[in-house]
Amino acid sequence: MHGWQISFVFSILWLIFTPIYATSGSSKVAVAANNEPAGRRKLATGNPGSINIDCGTDEDYVDENIGLFYKSDRDFISSGENNDVEPEFSTSDFTDRLCKNLRSFPKGRKNCYTLRPEQGKNHNYLIRTLFCYGNYDRMNQPPKFDLYIGVNKWTSVDDLLDNVWNIGEIFHFSSTDIIQVCLVNKNQGVPFISALELHPVNDSIYRSEYGSLMALVGYQLSYPTGENVRYKDDVFNRMWSTHRFANSIWVNASDIQVQEIDNSYKLPIEVLRTAAQPKKDSYSLRYNFSCSPCNLYVYFHFAEIVKIPQGQRREFTITLNDHNHGPFSPEYLKPQTIPLKSPTQGDIYFTMNPTSNSDLPPILNAFEILRVLELPLSPTDQADVDAIMTVLQSYKINGDDLQGDPCVPKDLSWNVLNCSYDNNPPRIISLDLSSRTLIGEITPSLSAFKAIQSLDLSYNKLTGILPNSFSELLNLTLLDLSYNELTGPVPEFLAQLPNLNTLNLIGNKFTGSIPQSLIEKSNNGTLRLSFKNNPNLCQSDSCEKKKHFLLPVVASIISILVLLLLCMIAISWRYRRQKAIAETQKSKNQTFSYSEIVSITDNFKTTIGGGGFGKVYFGTLKDGTQVAIKLLSQSSKQGYKEFQAEVQLLMIVHQRNLVSLIGYCNDSHNMALVYEYMVNGNLREHLSEESGSILTWKERLQIAVDAAHGLEYLHNGCKPPIIHRDLKTSNILLNEKLQAKIADFGLSRAFANESDSHVSTCPAGTFGYVAPEAQTSGNFNQKSDVYSFGIILLELITGLPAAIRNTLGGFICIRQWIRPKINRGDIQTIVDPRLQGEFDANSAWKAVEIAFSCVSDVAIQRPDMSHVLGELQECMATAMAVEESQKMEARVIRSSSSLLISHLNIDTDMAPSPR
Repeated sequence: MHGWQISFVFSILWLIFTPIYATSGSSKVAVAANNEPAGRRKLATGNPGSINIDCGTDEDYVDENIGLFYKSDRDFISSGENNDVEPEFSTSDFTDRLCKNLRSFPKGRKNCYTLRPEQGKNHNYLIRTLFCYGNYDRMNQPPKFDLYIGVNKWTSVDDLLDNVWNIGEIFHFSSTDIIQVCLVNKNQGVPFISALELHPVNDSIYRSEYGSLMALVGYQLSYPTGENVRYKDDVFNRMWSTHRFANSIWVNASDIQVQEIDNSYKLPIEVLRTAAQPKKDSYSLRYNFSCSPCNLYVYFHFAEIVKIPQGQRREFTITLNDHNHGPFSPEYLKPQTIPLKSPTQGDIYFTMNPTSNSDLPPILNAFEILRVLELPLSPTDQADVDAIMTVLQSYKINGDDLQGDPCVPKDLSWNVLNCSYDNNPPRIISLDLSSRTLIGEITPSLSAFKAIQSLDLSYNKLTGILPNSFSELLNLTLLDLSYNELTGPVPEFLAQLPNLNTLNLIGNKFTGSIPQSLIEKSNNGTLRLSFKNNPNLCQSDSCEKKKHFLLPVVASIISILVLLLLCMIAISWRYRRQKAIAETQKSKNQTFSYSEIVSITDNFKTTIGGGGFGKVYFGTLKDGTQVAIKLLSQSSKQGYKEFQAEVQLLMIVHQRNLVSLIGYCNDSHNMALVYEYMVNGNLREHLSEESGSILTWKERLQIAVDAAHGLEYLHNGCKPPIIHRDLKTSNILLNEKLQAKIADFGLSRAFANESDSHVSTCPAGTFGYVAPEAQTSGNFNQKSDVYSFGIILLELITGLPAAIRNTLGGFICIRQWIRPKINRGDIQTIVDPRLQGEFDANSAWKAVEIAFSCVSDVAIQRPDMSHVLGELQECMATAMAVEESQKMEARVIRSSSSLLISHLNIDTDMAPSPR
């Protein structure tokens, strides 16, 4: 090959591959940034994704003392007043600029800051508030008020005069894209705030399954003591207080380099350069902390910063409230964080003691104490919240009393509406905007209030026609549109609203005639109808009489004939449709005699499964359809009428991710259920170590999405909802295309013993899958099904069973096995090793997050299945996008290789023959 040809080929390759590697490289950098790279960042703008707000100022700036960019709060809240503190008020360096001004809230019971972090929902954040009273009101009387995170109380703010300033910190895992921080007036002074910060934190640290974690103590063990410090290289922007243990000495290693130290908690180098250890005459480090009643976590941070002489060893244990942990032996310049939950509520005390194998005393660089903040209340239904916010924006309605969640907490709900708290989440059922100034047309977004019962829009300047979207308000009982400027005919659909009993149309500009159906409902007393002061609205038969009546009569006759023709067509179509449905149901919903069951199963020749309700046999119908027949055991007691009613109900439940019940047998003492046959068996078989094939990561996600579809239909698509009560991997069946379908739904209810006490004392469910509250009370609901689904999702991720045998011969739940691995942040040790790393790490982490949201110990914190389904679909989309990107890269590489070979062949063909 000639030199110019070689240069040409490599130029082509360079042009092809350079964009690929450039794109791939930037992608890897972005992922590394999200997972906190090893190198420390020292950017003046702070942690990417942080939101830093200086409350009460009109300008944005960079605080050089702590290296953070602060914004004015004008884009985060619409209420309140700006104030300056007294000039002589002073604080520490890192709060000095923030404490010069504040925003106070003399109006409104609840005033809320709205934060929209870039990372969105299902991520962990450190949220910090700062309150510097500084006698800004010249009254020397600091207020007392409450601070809320969303709809739940965070803490009370008081003692501001003695402490000069007050800081509140919380590690909050947000399940929503929007986070609201609200100040609630307790009539003990005017609430105010000096600063508000939000910082993204690694999702695998500072987490509790019981709620958010409120920071109480964060101690750096160094000299001097009593100072509060923030470091520019702290990527999580924590605040540290210096502290000294009694009977301790300092260990200092100021020559440690930043790049040498790194772990998932990203401790600042200054925190790790100092440590405490006991004096020579003392063997232990001790600490007491009083907090009653509290559930507490203690985070111990170690880094061996002393080069230990060869042959010596440092090893110690930690005793937390009489419970021993360890031993621990820190490695040189390798930070280690040990999170421990206090085994008891209230005060805590810990002691660090050397072991008998240790030559050196214990060492501790820093520790943090965090309190579990339970968040028991659920926010208002999101569809209702979105609708009410759209209404407020459409009509330009604002006010100090319309901030935060509209319904929750109940004593802080908005005064323009009423809510129903019978179900979870709460729903808006009444909206009264009569006291507001509304100008313009009625917004169609009102139709989003599916649960609304009363709607008062009177005494406004609303124009236009009444939109058809009002026909969707099926729960509406009262509609007051009086004294507006509405035009057009009175809609016929108002008479079709099933629960409407009061309709006030007085003082508008409606035209035409009142629909006869409304007049009839008014005459029979089912509707209170008011329509006076509509000058162009025909209210009686006399206004319909015209001088030239021939055209209306002809038009009426034609209309009647057309209507009759349409009715005949509709009746004929309905008859044919009902006949077809009846034939379909006859073929699918069959009853079988016991002798037919014996024949179908070839005298119960092939057993394909079994469980608490009896054995399952393979069978074939006369038309060749393969079926699975569950022969119910004698212990499954049920009366004939109850059995028949329940089974017929289950036979009409049809969804592509539910195993269809084809028919049943109730012949004397023999009861059987006939299902569609699923050729690939159940999910547990495919996840077991004995399985001959291994499900790919994409197949596992698709199975999870399929099962979520089925369970979401049972919960939200069936009226009344069907609770499975025994959801597990052996009840997830797979067809020839590995499509997942849920089996045995409704059986726990359909075949429970007749005694209600038996149901409550012997709950359904299988060990490892039963939610904690169902295990203790025996009461199953949608949230207990969600818990079981979360366990199934963990099985799909890890390949392990729900209950794992430990080294002592007992069993632990799969979520207990996986939790410490999450804290270490290594997804490779969590995902089924049989996949040999063939999976997308981002989608795997998201799947783990979804699963743990489902298996929360607190039922109210578990998501609805519709939310779980949406999250899993996003997870699936992420995995498929990565797979498609890899395929495209492989295709480009193959294409480039072919081009190179082609050029080489051309050059060979053109080469001169040897002489």
